[in-house]
Amino acid sequence: MDNAILDAIEGFIATPWVYVALFAVAKLDGFFPVVPSETLVVTLGVFAAADGNPNLALIIIVAALGAFAGDHISYLIGRKSGDRIYARLKPEGRTRKAYDHVGHMLEKRGGIMLIIARYIPGGRTAATLTTGATKYPLRLFSAYDAIAAVSWAVYSAMIGFIGGAAFEENPLRGVVLGLGLALALAGIHEGVRIIRERRAAAKAG
Repeated sequence: MDNAILDAIEGFIATPWVYVALFAVAKLDGFFPVVPSETLVVTLGVFAAADGNPNLALIIIVAALGAFAGDHISYLIGRKSGDRIYARLKPEGRTRKAYDHVGHMLEKRGGIMLIIARYIPGGRTAATLTTGATKYPLRLFSAYDAIAAVSWAVYSAMIGFIGGAAFEENPLRGVVLGLGLALALAGIHEGVRIIRERRAAAKAG
């Protein structure tokens, strides 16, 4: 079964269509966050390490371009409909809290928050929508988002590449390792954020 799955995956990634799919998924993830773009980038990074196909540099470039395009769609949605979207969110819901948190961070840190938010699950869409809704200048948004998209693409692809290099003879295990590393780093980041927020709340209290 593993061999059949592996053969099917390798057959697909050997074609140029893999870059089309990567661009589409990364773009869609910018404004529809249930799409697992990191999973695809990490997986392709694994296979790039295993046999050089697909090309690692192209993975990074295409993923970054897709993310950049998707983020701008989200920004434009926020600019036109941000107030209506926010009004529909449940006051105590997780999404509402994410929007409030991002809005507060945008006030404190400005565009740097766009870079940070790209690594927070669900945070990137909240950040881009909120940035649009608050009429943050498009020129500045594009500049910061370019840094966010490129750094995210490099990070995700290299996580996969590391996993693939560790299991060159078994890419599926490399995918598991790569995704495990990505989840672990995301968990550490989230844990540090929660601890810092609690300490800040304790000091304020």
